[in-house]
Amino acid sequence: MADAKPRVFVTREIPAAGLDRMIEACDADVWREPLPPPRETLLEKVRGCEGVLSLLTEKVDAEFFDAAGPQLKVVSNFAVGFNNIDIAEATRRGIRVGNTPDVLTDATADMAFALLIAAARRVVEGQDYIRDGRWKTWEPLGHVGQDLWERTIGIVGMGRIGMAMARRCRGGWNMRVLYHDRYRSEKAEQELDARHVEMDELLAESDFVSVHADLNDTTRGMFNAAAFKKMKKTAVFVNTARGPLHVQSDLHDALAGGEIFAAGLDVTDPEPPELSDPLPTLPNCVIAPHIASATVSSRNGMAEIAADNLLLGLEGKPLRCWVNRD
Repeated sequence: MADAKPRVFVTREIPAAGLDRMIEACDADVWREPLPPPRETLLEKVRGCEGVLSLLTEKVDAEFFDAAGPQLKVVSNFAVGFNNIDIAEATRRGIRVGNTPDVLTDATADMAFALLIAAARRVVEGQDYIRDGRWKTWEPLGHVGQDLWERTIGIVGMGRIGMAMARRCRGGWNMRVLYHDRYRSEKAEQELDARHVEMDELLAESDFVSVHADLNDTTRGMFNAAAFKKMKKTAVFVNTARGPLHVQSDLHDALAGGEIFAAGLDVTDPEPPELSDPLPTLPNCVIAPHIASATVSSRNGMAEIAADNLLLGLEGKPLRCWVNRD
């Protein structure tokens, strides 16, 4: 009699490039509803599983691990980030955690720049103007935005995606690159003539501020009322990293009060925004529904890595992208 396939729970339907392999190799229960499983359902579904494929929407903590049981070997997160997972608790229990870095670097940097130029040049505001039937003639003083050529980009978090964004700004628009990070990036300084600066200097000098930092206790809410007050009134704020890096109400007030010119967001806090949240109603705020990684190659690549992590973890082998290797 053949050995039983390992039980796994997949918390959302992901691209077939990874999902089909997991279904073939495992006794896989796939949550195919458009919204995440409710907490009680999630805890019931993971009971007795050896592996789980999770998204950022799932809180993977001690309660989750207790519900799953001692046979749980691996949690494969379908995301670069893993702030939804209690890594220390997983490590203490000997549970491997994987993520999906690298494959979405260029797609995310493209989205960051798309949001930057859309916000700076008031593209969405102009489109709404047309759809509302208000476009009557060419207007010499209408819809004036910010220039991009040879301006200054401030990168907060010079990791893979921050570097990719800086390359686009430097190579395509000859921007001066400032960056703030805990660590110096010799690569950015040598290739892009980037300058490592303190946060206050970056905020004061940058025409565009693009955030690519991890979400942790030190970065949560780093873009608050005080930070926005230090930026230029003509500045454009871009966040494609994590919504809680900015304080949503403070960003609204800065945009509505003219403290900064515009914002482009692929992430919000909470996500999606509450229907009563006034931020999405502002004409100078462009918001996309967390789609920075939404390209064919990026999503297929994420699915393949996530499947590799899950299947390797079930076999007790090193994960392809292993968060808690040490």
